Amino acid sequence: MKSYIYLLGLILLNLTTSCNNGTKEWSYVKTIDLGSTAPIGLTAMEGYLWIADGDNNKLIHLDGEGKVLFKEEGFERPMHIASDGESIYVPEYGKDQITIFKGDERTKLSLVDSLDAPAGIHIEDRHIAIADFYNHRILFGNDGNWVSFGKEGKAEGDFYYPTDVHIAHQKIYVADAYNNRVQVFDYKGTHLQTIGNAEKMNAATGIYVGNEINVTDFENDRVLIYSLEGKLVQIIEENLDKPTDIFIKDNVLYIANYKGKNLMTYKRNL
Repeated sequence: MKSYIYLLGLILLNLTTSCNNGTKEWSYVKTIDLGSTAPIGLTAMEGYLWIADGDNNKLIHLDGEGKVLFKEEGFERPMHIASDGESIYVPEYGKDQITIFKGDERTKLSLVDSLDAPAGIHIEDRHIAIADFYNHRILFGNDGNWVSFGKEGKAEGDFYYPTDVHIAHQKIYVADAYNNRVQVFDYKGTHLQTIGNAEKMNAATGIYVGNEINVTDFENDRVLIYSLEGKLVQIIEENLDKPTDIFIKDNVLYIANYKGKNLMTYKRNL
């Protein structure tokens, strides 16, 4: 009887370990070569990937296998893009504006305040968050009401060139690039949490938040993955060369490998 209980315990322990590993670990699948495209930002719409190529001032539309469907040119350094399901929102770093791209039309997002080199945007339901790079702040629109928070500095709640932003779990997550950290805020701009100091990030450039917090550590050539509580659960670094953004779609994690001019793809072991 004791032997049976001991054996059952080992089986349950192995199953638990397997499940834990399955929910935490991403495994490399393949690399999608992008030719001359230097990817900065990633998003998806209608099942397909979109890439912002800031060096060549265009958007690239890819299918699931990495085949280029078409290119849209004429932007001025597009950065970390986002989609609301119908349009692509493009922070034009060189024009100090957010351009809404839908079909053949382009319109400018109307704001109550001016931007200085917008670097990232995210949309969740009726909420919009913008990383305003040179103004060292976040603009957050909630049902048409705008809040601005942050200033240049090193203290909690301050920013030093915020580069990307993500809205999730009724919170605002900010890649505070040259403070080398991720900061978390509520919808009023109240600081809630700081993540990444222990890992000595060097330029937190891109962020994606789902069940975990995924952030590109640009100068260290790696992606850091944290639990929502801020605990480090995985580091991805093999073959990365200046990663700038992350996106998860259909259980595939895509990393924009800026200097490598490719997308690195990973899957979970479910």
